[in-house]
Amino acid sequence: MPPDLKTAARADHLTSARRTLSLEIEGLNALMASLDGPFTEAVEMLGAATGRVVVTGMGKSGHIARKIAATLASTGTPAQYVHPGEASHGDLGMIVNGDAILAISKSGEVSELYSIISHAKRFAIPLVAITQERGSVLGSAADIALLLPKVEEACPNKLAPTTSTTMQLALGDAIAMALIERKGFSAKDFKVFHPGGKLGAMLSHVREIMETGGAMPLARPQTPMTEALVIMSKKSKGCIGLTDESGRLAGMITDGDIRRHSAEGLLAKTAGEIMNRTPVTVSPEMLASEAVNLLNQKKITSLFAVEDGKPVGIVHIHDFLKAGVV
Repeated sequence: MPPDLKTAARADHLTSARRTLSLEIEGLNALMASLDGPFTEAVEMLGAATGRVVVTGMGKSGHIARKIAATLASTGTPAQYVHPGEASHGDLGMIVNGDAILAISKSGEVSELYSIISHAKRFAIPLVAITQERGSVLGSAADIALLLPKVEEACPNKLAPTTSTTMQLALGDAIAMALIERKGFSAKDFKVFHPGGKLGAMLSHVREIMETGGAMPLARPQTPMTEALVIMSKKSKGCIGLTDESGRLAGMITDGDIRRHSAEGLLAKTAGEIMNRTPVTVSPEMLASEAVNLLNQKKITSLFAVEDGKPVGIVHIHDFLKAGVV
C-alpha cells in the first residue's frame, strides 16, 4: 500500500475508534442520568440474599454476566454465573431459596432465560433484570427492572452489542461497589479473596512480612557503640533499635546516623548518645503498601513494628521486594 494510503487508513482507524468511544461514553452518561430509585431497591434486594447472587445472561450479555459474577464474588457478595442454556438441563438446581437472580438481556426476550424466570416465580426467588425493554418477558417478570437507556450501538451496522454491553458492565460494577459500601467490605476483607499475585502482596499486612524475635537488631541505650556496630552488622538491617528498661523502643540508629557522627568520636560513645529518639515506626496491622509508601516518603530503608511502644518486628525494603509488594 502506498504511504499516502497507509496514512489515510490509519486516520480512518482513529476516526472509527474515537466514534466508538464517543458513542459508548454517551451511553454511560445516559445511564448515569437514568439511575433512580429502582437501583437502590435492586442493591437492597441483592444484598439481602442469604445465599448467592445468581447472575445470568445469554450471548454477549452472558459474557458480561460472568464478569459481574466474578466481581461480586471477589468483593464480598457470594455469586455464581448460571448459563441459561444449561439451566433447563439440570442447572436450575444451582438456584435455591435464599438466592437472588440478576438476569441480563438487552431485549428481554431471550428464550433461554424463560426457564430461569419460571423457576424464580415458582420458588419466589427475587429477580432483578437489566434490560432495555420494560414490557419484555424479562422486564415484566422481574421484581425490579433496571432499564438501560435506548442509545445507539457503536457498531457501524447498529447490530453488534457494543454500547449496550458497556452499559451492562458499568451497571454491574455500580451494583458491586454499592454492595461493598452496604456491607462495609474493607481492604482487609478484600485480601481474603485475593491472596495471590501483586494485588495479594499489596494487600498483605506488615505482620505477614516482618521478621521477629532474634532477627531484630536490638540493644540498650547504654550499649557502647563498638558493640552496637557489631549487632548492626550481624543482623544486616541497616539499623539498630534501642529499648528502655520496660522494653519500649527508646530510639533507633541507622547507617545514616553513623555516617553523620563518624567524625565525632563515634566509637567512644554509647548508642543512647547518638540515637534518634523519635524514629518512624509502624503498626503490624498496617498494609504493606502503606508501609512501602512511608519508606519512600521518609527516604529510609527499615521500620520497626511496635505494639504498646514495644518492638515486635522489623521490616526492611528487601523484605517488601521478596514479598512482591514492590
